[in-house]
Amino acid sequence: MSTPGAYFRLLRAGWILAREGVFAALPGDQLTGPAHLAWRLSRLVARRRSKDDSRSARMSKAVDRLGPSYVKLGQFLATRPDVVGADVAMDLAELQDRMSTFPRDVAITSIEESLGRKLDDLFISFGEPIAAASIAQVHPADIERDGLPTKVAVKAIRPGVRRRFYNDLESYFLAARLQERFMPSSRRLRPVEVTKTLAQTTKIEMDLRLEAAALSELGENIRQDPGFRVPWVDWERTGRDVLTMEWIDGIKMSNIEALREAGHDLNALSVTVIQSFLRHTLRDGFFHADMHPGNLFVEADGTIVAVDFGIVGRLGKKERRFLAEILYGFIRRDYLRVAEVHFEAGYVPPIHDVHAFAQAIRAIGEPIHGQPAETISMARLLALLFEVTEIFDMQARPELVLLQKTMVVVEGVARNLNPSFNMWKAAEPVVGDWIQGNLGPRGFLEDTRDGALALVSLARQAPELAARAERLSREIDTMAEKGLRFDEETAEAIGKSEARHSRSGRIALWVIAATLIWIALQMG
Repeated sequence: MSTPGAYFRLLRAGWILAREGVFAALPGDQLTGPAHLAWRLSRLVARRRSKDDSRSARMSKAVDRLGPSYVKLGQFLATRPDVVGADVAMDLAELQDRMSTFPRDVAITSIEESLGRKLDDLFISFGEPIAAASIAQVHPADIERDGLPTKVAVKAIRPGVRRRFYNDLESYFLAARLQERFMPSSRRLRPVEVTKTLAQTTKIEMDLRLEAAALSELGENIRQDPGFRVPWVDWERTGRDVLTMEWIDGIKMSNIEALREAGHDLNALSVTVIQSFLRHTLRDGFFHADMHPGNLFVEADGTIVAVDFGIVGRLGKKERRFLAEILYGFIRRDYLRVAEVHFEAGYVPPIHDVHAFAQAIRAIGEPIHGQPAETISMARLLALLFEVTEIFDMQARPELVLLQKTMVVVEGVARNLNPSFNMWKAAEPVVGDWIQGNLGPRGFLEDTRDGALALVSLARQAPELAARAERLSREIDTMAEKGLRFDEETAEAIGKSEARHSRSGRIALWVIAATLIWIALQMG
């Protein structure tokens, strides 16, 4: 059950979003009932000067007032265009994760407590912060490595950020539950499950040991890959609240002019970005999920270095094969096969007709054929795909949505370097090799081997499975004979749960009503 503080924080956030004109900038003409009324009221209370701002600027101002937790919320929702819509997701992606720095002494205290050692025992020198985000800030420092002074980047957690986020998280869950309760159409998007995903990803991001592990894992995966690497991790000086890694001297990929002046081949960089991302995704099933230009540096020899591994994505073999077949189906214009893959994977409910879904897929694929490859936008393609899958009740798949969003970002990076970049031609060698190796004879042999290993594992579990089946059979026979019965504790728990939901619903309605009355009085 949500606390009164959660209701207050949610109302405060709603008021700030309304005042900065965020709600007014969202499409609300198709809303009905209380939702439409609230949207119209939000337009009345919006600041006059906000009308001249773009939607992304309004969001940025509101998030700055709300604090670091909402910066992280906005960045997370930018990876979920299936939830907020493709246009809103693009606006949220522009949110700048730049916060004021906190004192060097505070960072030192946090580092010493996390590592259990004094700063002088850890570093030769430790500088002032040079950059700060919602969760942590970065300090330059020097260590002794292999007998030589070596410059490193030290990432330290922002003080009090965990407590602040957990408090705001309670209001996020409250909003998600209210949305599911009073907006039945939104249940397909599973807002509570989305909030759980946000909670999990942020918890991971707040433990810098896990970011260090992601750096280490990807570094091992790409050891032999050309033109792309990640910083090494200093594990001796890494803990829950501190991450020490290699200092990167390079040009940010967002600085196109500097890259051009340094003599870098922009088209070659575009190819490396796309091919590296596809290798990580298809080959390894593990990818950097926040590859915007600010997180990519180019060294003097043209090597791309990725930083900030707070958000990473994983794909199982089944998902990778699904994506490959979808891609292959679009290339061959085999829309029926694309539709069948969706049904086989369980992404579209079986109540729908596969041929009707294939027809909808054709409406996406046919406009692509006949166009120059460099004019085909992945962002536009994915936006259309989201619209179609919504019609057919396709359940949200967080891992696929994150991958798709990252693909859009990576495509944007490549085309920012070279506006006429042919993404499909650059991707062909990597995708082709993967399809040949996994959907051809070699893939068949690997599947056979995996199937044999699965059968061996199943055989080993046979006695335990037989015992479970016997117990289940007895329980079913007992239920058939005596019926399903609840004990007193279960019945009491159900009663309390129903009473709690009813009470929370009434409280929410009274709070909303009081807020609307207060807004009306303020306007009067």
